[in-house]
Amino acid sequence: MGLVLADDILATGLQRIQREIDAAFDALLPVPDDARARLVEAMRYATIDGGKRVRPMLLVTVAEMYGASREAAVRAGAAIEAIHVYSLIHDDLPCMDDDDLRHGKPTLHRKYDEATAVLAGDSLHALAFEVLGGTHVSNDPFIRAELVHALASASGHNGMAGGQVMDMAAEEEDFDLRGVTRLQQLKTGALLGAAVEMGAILGKVPEEGRAHLRAYARDIGLAFQIADDLLDEEGDEEKAGKALRKDAEQGKATFVSLMGADKAREQARALSEQAIGHLSGHGSEADLLRALARFIVERDR
Repeated sequence: MGLVLADDILATGLQRIQREIDAAFDALLPVPDDARARLVEAMRYATIDGGKRVRPMLLVTVAEMYGASREAAVRAGAAIEAIHVYSLIHDDLPCMDDDDLRHGKPTLHRKYDEATAVLAGDSLHALAFEVLGGTHVSNDPFIRAELVHALASASGHNGMAGGQVMDMAAEEEDFDLRGVTRLQQLKTGALLGAAVEMGAILGKVPEEGRAHLRAYARDIGLAFQIADDLLDEEGDEEKAGKALRKDAEQGKATFVSLMGADKAREQARALSEQAIGHLSGHGSEADLLRALARFIVERDR
């Protein structure tokens, strides 16, 4: 597949999933005519018209590869995106990273207030499992239960939240490359892995048939974080839509600080190609996954 064609496939795929996820949140979050309006408006501010939607796109692409309904997959994609957005809202709070910008606009606690931001994050966390528990995703209760388990496992202390705690500890501790890798496998990689896993669940792929998908997710997860570290070190804040170079200012160990920019970039590209290699048993139906693996290490935001 040529580079231009891959870029076209990816651009089209991203634009489509962005429209679909925006529409899903618009439908899921009607503004009530009472005191809850401010909370729901804040949830809409955080979820609609923002983000690349990488996790939903992974989920939907894998699900469709195995014949699952796109409509159901988009619904599940909105659930995983709700978890991702809630994590960003909380991550931006003064008690965490204390950021002023996210996706080029004021962070939620700056736009509204801290209490509203906390409650919006809490509500999005709950919304994710409300969505997965509903029959719009699947009429099969066993599939719904497996989806809930996959997302919950990736979100808590053994996944994203655990990685966030390790990230906070990185300001005080000297992490080596192994420690940083473990941190990022939890903080960033767990939800990316869950997206692929949930797509496979919707596609009714048996456990023994998911090993190559899990390997793909593991490799793009690490490549994604190395690329993030490179962007934090070398990127343009205006393009990124958020503050950069904070890790260096806080003295945190990153892939770039431990490996150097050139070796980190080389490693990210190697992981991207390795991820693509795990898809060798698939044909053109996996082209979007291949394009995404390359985009992850070449992106500028």
